[in-house]
Amino acid sequence: MNKRLIFYILGWVLVIEGFCMQLSTLVGLIYKEKSYIYFLIIGLALCAVGALLVIKKPKNPTMHLKDGFASTTLSWIVLSLAGALPLYFSRSIPSFVDAFFETVSGFTTTGATILTDVEALDKCMLFWRSFSHFLGGMGVVVFLLAIIPKLGGNQSINLMKAESTGPSIGKSMPKLRTYAALLYSIYIGLTLIEFVLLILGGMNAFDALTTAFATAGTGGFSTYNASIGHFDSYYLQTVVAVFMMLFGVNFYVYIVILTGKIKQIFKNEELWFYLFIVAFATITMAINLLSCFDTFREAIHQSFFYVTSIGSSTGFAITNTDIWPEYSRVAILILTCIGACAGSTGGGFKVSRLIILFKEIKKEFRLIVHPRNIYTVKADGKKVTHEVARSVSVYLTIYVFMVVITTVLISLNGFDFITNFTSVLATLNNTGPGLSMVSSVGNYSQFNVFSKLVFCFNMLAGRLELYPLILIFIPSAWKKN
Repeated sequence: MNKRLIFYILGWVLVIEGFCMQLSTLVGLIYKEKSYIYFLIIGLALCAVGALLVIKKPKNPTMHLKDGFASTTLSWIVLSLAGALPLYFSRSIPSFVDAFFETVSGFTTTGATILTDVEALDKCMLFWRSFSHFLGGMGVVVFLLAIIPKLGGNQSINLMKAESTGPSIGKSMPKLRTYAALLYSIYIGLTLIEFVLLILGGMNAFDALTTAFATAGTGGFSTYNASIGHFDSYYLQTVVAVFMMLFGVNFYVYIVILTGKIKQIFKNEELWFYLFIVAFATITMAINLLSCFDTFREAIHQSFFYVTSIGSSTGFAITNTDIWPEYSRVAILILTCIGACAGSTGGGFKVSRLIILFKEIKKEFRLIVHPRNIYTVKADGKKVTHEVARSVSVYLTIYVFMVVITTVLISLNGFDFITNFTSVLATLNNTGPGLSMVSSVGNYSQFNVFSKLVFCFNMLAGRLELYPLILIFIPSAWKKN
């Protein structure tokens, strides 16, 4: 393990986070809030500590895959620990575990909260919660790759692999730094478009900006207790719903559009399957919700909002879904597990993995019928290698294992099964709301310290897609290469 290089990367993470905290300092000054001082002092301290770690570049820039995994995992842990400090020292959240939970939820774009009265926080604190979604959405390591030349030497692809979502990643651009910069350009561009549309719909600048941040990162932190339901406007709720869906799309699709290769979009099976899931779930849930709403228009509106909210793993709310009919509640759980597309800011198992699993199952049944034939699984017209198919199967196994184990651990808290099970699914899939006590109108404040730490583990594991977080607990991974 190249420990010096890992500390170098952590140093840059602290510098970037300290710099970003000054945006909250600015917000505090604008609204004349005294709590801005915590962002100012802690941010400067982080920059100073980070500067000491990056002042001298490591002599050995070699980064193996395990180095990339460890660097990325530790970066997210350090990011969350440091990010919790202003919330804790300002007493906005008096318990450090609660502050850590809130910050992990923010950076992993989960959106689960322990706050019972969000509106009681100062605006600089609310801004930091939403901005943590924006930082975590595309990934802090991707951001570092975009702005720091030759980070990690020629093996920077191992950093990207550790943080990127989906079953595999390749060099889609000639230079990785160019690719990372392009991803962030698209990310920022879509966020700005949503911000403008929300302003045009009557939102004030602060609400529009924080909502756009939370939507872009598919996080779901709102500045109001009623979430997006606070804005009683079909226009605003629809804008948010559409952009939640857009941020759940693989960003490679947008790169293809920008490069003029529009025909490739029609070959993208994941995109079309994702849109099919959104359409099918919206229509069937709307029919199921007719008994809850006066008109089909309202049922479609509510259904589409929640399908995009849960399907993209954002978790915004406009009503209490816990009183919905059973089919719609089950559909929400299924959407929580499936999640968004690979290469998006969304969480979940990912649509691409689901497609590969379906095709592998189909292949196995065909082999039972015709055992002498040779069948090849393809995705987007390309052969799915044995390594990719195997990794998807292993991922599913670990995923199910973690759901079972963490559900058992959370059950020690003594709450009902629906609360325990859906809270585990919601945190592991980075969705936020579940059912019962953690529904769209609930929160995680009633869980004990142990359960909150388990949830933190789940949120980090879900955002990093299991492998990187588990790797740091394997002693042999820390031995020298």
